[in-house]
Amino acid sequence: MTVTATSVDESDGVQPRTAPESRGARLLRRLVPAAAAALSGVLLYVSFPPRTLWWLALPAFAVLGWVLRGRNWKAALGLGYLFGLGFLLPLLVWTGVEVGPGPWLALAAIEAVFVALVGVGVAAVSRLPGWPVWAAAVWIAGEAARARVPFHGFPWGKIAFGQADGVFLPLAAVGGTPVLGFAVVLCGFGLCDIVRLVAEGRRTGAVRRGAAAVALLGVAVPVVGALAARPLVSDRAEDGTATVAVIQGNVPRAGLDFNSQRRAVLDYHARETERLAAEVEAGKVARPDFVLWPENSSDIDPFANPDAYAVIDSAAKAIGAPISVGGVVERDGKLLNEQILWDPDKGPVDTYDKRQIQPFGEYLPLRSLLDAINKNWTSMVRQDFSRGSEPGVFTLDGVRVGLATCYEAAFDWAVRDTVTDGAQMISVPSNNATFDRSEMTYQQLAMSRIRAVEHSRTVTVPVTSGVSAIILPDGTITQKTGMFVADSLVQEVPLRSSQTPATRLGILPEIALVLVAAGGLGWAVAAGVRGRRADDV
Repeated sequence: MTVTATSVDESDGVQPRTAPESRGARLLRRLVPAAAAALSGVLLYVSFPPRTLWWLALPAFAVLGWVLRGRNWKAALGLGYLFGLGFLLPLLVWTGVEVGPGPWLALAAIEAVFVALVGVGVAAVSRLPGWPVWAAAVWIAGEAARARVPFHGFPWGKIAFGQADGVFLPLAAVGGTPVLGFAVVLCGFGLCDIVRLVAEGRRTGAVRRGAAAVALLGVAVPVVGALAARPLVSDRAEDGTATVAVIQGNVPRAGLDFNSQRRAVLDYHARETERLAAEVEAGKVARPDFVLWPENSSDIDPFANPDAYAVIDSAAKAIGAPISVGGVVERDGKLLNEQILWDPDKGPVDTYDKRQIQPFGEYLPLRSLLDAINKNWTSMVRQDFSRGSEPGVFTLDGVRVGLATCYEAAFDWAVRDTVTDGAQMISVPSNNATFDRSEMTYQQLAMSRIRAVEHSRTVTVPVTSGVSAIILPDGTITQKTGMFVADSLVQEVPLRSSQTPATRLGILPEIALVLVAAGGLGWAVAAGVRGRRADDV
């Protein structure tokens, strides 16, 4: 008699043979997590500006947690890399607007390596009790590394920068971008654990109450913490008010060749300032206490070119107020991206040199290697800019204004030290004309909104081609311009001198979260070693 696998009596302890897994089933088992990782990365990108879908970050991390939980390091490395590419490729597409896809693809590919390594860390701690806490700390540790290396770091795409419209925003005032980002990621991983435990309970008929309580806390604590932090967010004036004017002169045309029209750009900003002066004289607009021009509003060095000096001086006299002018100057053989404080009576009286200069935009690392690959890239940056060394705080008509020039807004330290140096408000002069109408300008504007809440300061964003804006200390945009139009914004804004916990604590919350990540990884490694030893016995 022939006995089939199904006719074996399982009560005898003999388990029925299972049919071998087909090639198609094996392929599907591998493809589904890979596709989920990449698509959840895309979902995270969609949560970023210019869209206001901040909440999509939560399901994005919930799916990532499901994909990575319990994986070995090789699988986690690949899945993390796919998540990173899904997120960073569309987020950073603006970097290739004028120079082609090569630099964009290279940047996204390199930055995604950090996410891949984070994926390994998340998979390692996913076996620990309360794993969402450890995993969220690992993510922030990855952001901390990415903000520092290579080439002095590239923090673009920090989770906090996608939360300007979200409920978690007040946490920026508690511990800056690391605490805000940690809360979002923790909430996402907490959602993953809740779904997992519910599914497990349905399958087994029992719910592990302790694990469920930890998972619920992972979701509830960030939300409750954000609500509790709301009193830290205020637009109340502490040191009176100031009437500020933001000038957007526009550029002749978008793209890299706007640099060849340097005199036109300068003339445009002077003309818009003089137009505003006429409106002030006519009583249509309040007289500003000071005026803010964008980065690169005078790429002609006014210290070396009398005609540029005369144009700026004439504009300052017309408006009758000091102007912060964005210039490119050469001093002692150094090329500097400089903000110049221009007094209507005394001329230039103070300067601030940009400290966090942009690699491959304002200086070229690996110049000889890049020259061998593509001479067009090196020709775009013929001379490297030098770095400044001191925080930028101008005293404009008695008001202390902190300066974080364009790219610097992405770096925590570059904004914070203007406030600790006494800034009562912050200005982020920028030049986005190189990136045309891409999402870059909206991503950068969201950073400035985060900085406003983080340090409880009014933030102005004067941009050559837009979007220029005035942001209150609570992160609200009260006025903004269109793109590639000449315009000006005038508003009375609150001045503040108190410091938020985030300002006072500085880097300490980030260090604490990195230590939590290290502790979780150490625990995971030790548990793995003990498990292997037990198996060998």
